[in-house]
Amino acid sequence: MHHQVTLRAADLRLVPLTEDHAPALLDLVDDQLWAGMTSPTPRTVEEMTAWVRTAHATPQRYAFAVLGPDGTTRGSTSFYEVDERVARCEIGHTFYGRPWWGGTTNPAAKLALLTHAFDVWGMHRVALRADARNSRSIAAMRRLGAVAEGVLRGHRIAADGTRGDTAYFSVLAAEWPGVRDGLLGRLRSVPAQD
Repeated sequence: MHHQVTLRAADLRLVPLTEDHAPALLDLVDDQLWAGMTSPTPRTVEEMTAWVRTAHATPQRYAFAVLGPDGTTRGSTSFYEVDERVARCEIGHTFYGRPWWGGTTNPAAKLALLTHAFDVWGMHRVALRADARNSRSIAAMRRLGAVAEGVLRGHRIAADGTRGDTAYFSVLAAEWPGVRDGLLGRLRSVPAQD
């Protein structure tokens, strides 16, 4: 869906994802980085533009481009399956270019997203998930302070047609203050990335 939500945390801005971001996003991805996604690795600007269009066509998905302080596109992330009636949503469809792995980009983006979900939308539950083979993403969710809920077996179909398991994590509203404090502490202790 198209939206006008812009978020900030630390030195990052999360802005509505547009087709104009496709060339910069394409420069960040390769097969290894894209592993675990359910769509094939985009290989051309047209294929990345199609990925952006799919994000826009998905109901209740708020897709963002993640921008550094100089406007450099560092990656993309989304809210999806937003259900205001039940006060829950998920964060995912997330990827960042390798220069920003292990620094402040992911904690700052998650701080911006979770702050909006809990403090603006009043969500009770925010879930995160990853292909169970994606140890890097799972480790990031654990560092975030999200609670592991389990693994859904045979839950996803990879781009190559194989079935995979999904690891689920969540943060509940009562846990959010502790998660927020942890993210703020991480942002203070890690040097900012250019």
